[in-house]
Formats: sequence, C-alpha cells, structure tokens
Amino acid sequence: MSKELFTPERVNEHLGKYVIGQQTAKKVLGVAVYNHYKRTYEGGVTLGKSNILMTGPTGSGKTHLATTLAKSLGIPIFIADATDMANSADFSKAIEKVFINLIKAAGGNVNMAEKGIIVIDEVDKLVTGANHEKGKNLQHSLLKIIEGATVNIHINDLTIPFNLKNVLFIACGAFVKLASMVKDRLADSQSASMTEDELIKNATMTDYATFGLIPEFMGRLPILVSLNTLTKDELTSVLTEPMNSITSQYRKMLAIDGVKISFSPDALTEIAEQAFNLKTGARGLRTVLEKAMTDIVYDAQKNTGKKVKITRGVVKGTEKPVYEDVEPKG
Repeated sequence: MSKELFTPERVNEHLGKYVIGQQTAKKVLGVAVYNHYKRTYEGGVTLGKSNILMTGPTGSGKTHLATTLAKSLGIPIFIADATDMANSADFSKAIEKVFINLIKAAGGNVNMAEKGIIVIDEVDKLVTGANHEKGKNLQHSLLKIIEGATVNIHINDLTIPFNLKNVLFIACGAFVKLASMVKDRLADSQSASMTEDELIKNATMTDYATFGLIPEFMGRLPILVSLNTLTKDELTSVLTEPMNSITSQYRKMLAIDGVKISFSPDALTEIAEQAFNLKTGARGLRTVLEKAMTDIVYDAQKNTGKKVKITRGVVKGTEKPVYEDVEPKG
C-alpha cells in the first residue's frame, strides 16, 4: 500500500464518488487516514495512532463512510456491534471473534488484516440504559487493543499472534442527547440558536465523558468526526448521484427481467421528502422506494420488453404505473 494511494485529496476524491455531502467529515477522515498509515512507513519518532470517533444521526452514513474508506484503500474491514460485544458472556472471546472476522475479510491474509479497519458500531449504546455497567467493562477490555497491542488468536487449533499496531479503529454512534449536553455546557446566547449538528461539532472529549464514555477509552480515539443530518436536497442526490446508487440498483435489477425504468424529477423529490420525514437518513430512501416499487418488481416478468416511468403519484400510491412498449432500435 503506497502513500500516494491514500493522500487526503485522493481519499476525499474517492469518498465523493459514493458519499453525498459530509464534506468536512470526508476531509477529516482523509487526513486522519493519511496520518495513521504513514506510521507504517516512517521510522524514528513514534507516531500515535489516529483512531477515530465518528458521531452522527441515524442514516447519516457513518458505517457507509467507513466501508467506502476501506474500499478506497484496498484494505479489509469488519464492523462489530458494540452492544453484542457487551452482552457476550466472555469479552475476550467476543473481541477475538472480531479479529478472526477481520482476517476472513482479508481472505485469510493475516499481514493484510493487520493493516485493516475495525469499526465498533453503536458505541454510544454502551453507556445507556441497562448496558451501562457491561459497556464500561468492555471499554476497559478494549483499551490496550485499540492502542495497538499484539494478541494471540486461535484459528483451527492454531495460535496466531495478531499485531494491532496498524489496525485503524473507528468507533461510531448517534449519541442522542449529546447535543443538549453541549448546549448546557456552553450556556450562552450563541449556543441557544445552534442546530443539533452545530452543537455536535462543538463537542469535546469532556462532553463524551459526560455522556458516559470513560476518559481512557476516549483517549484512544483522538480524532473526532461529526456527520450532519442529510437535507432533503442531499437525500435527492443520494438517490441518483453516487456510484451504485439505489435507483441504479433498481434499474439493473429490473433490466434482468427486461423492464426499463426511469424516475421523474418529482418522483425523486417525493421519495426524498418522505425519507426525510422518517428521520432515518439515507436508510429511509430504501424504505420509501421498496414500498413504491413492490408492485413493479412483482409484475416485472409480465412486463418484459416494456418501459415504465416512476412518477410522484406512483411513489405516493395515488397512481398506477403506466407501461409502454420499448420502441425497437433503428
């Protein structure tokens, strides 16, 4: 893996092909990743790990950014659920399973896995409700691991040393109510008019500690990245602009059945508006579109050789889709 392949500008450029909006987050991630992986090349002064804590509302693209980031670097990634780990009867086995899954993601190549990415998703759930005590204990169990220890893992009766020095850890969470904690801390006229996104951008390590993460855990995640709530316009863009967008997926899927589909601009707007009202971010787009496309997909084989345009009325359920024969070429 060459440094030229993951300069901040190149990482940002690649992320931009798949992720709409979140310009600041993409820039911070690009710099953090560049600094992190430079450690594998530079000698002399020991460089600290640039592990990341990524905060953002549901559906803002936290894990999507992480997986796209791994793809841009050509390295393996595994996403672990913090709640599942905390509820495990044996933390050490649950953590070992994460490493084994990362090696599997690397096709069994341990050396490649040792330069991969581990995402600990929903880390905020570790410190809320009934999970609080278990979550606190899990954080303590993760300290040396996130810092870069070498651990022994067991695969097929073999004991394999696994070096975490160059594994990038990304912790993700929605951190509901963190914004109100920041607002209370600032307690000034300026903070009174801030949006939740703006308040989160002003969150400090102390705020996360107040939320419940232990200071030692936070100390291993020095890079704070905050994602914005996606606007209606951004949600509209998410439908069509990224590579492998959800509308292009539907076009490809229905093309297999010989059906050609298109989306009117007002249909895209309607999908985005409904998704925005669901307050689940980009996830809401698939929810709305799946509902709108159910009958079209169901009847696809009956309409081979035809084309259909998805309109606002089709999305709202007030109109039936209208099929036409595809005009023959020439």
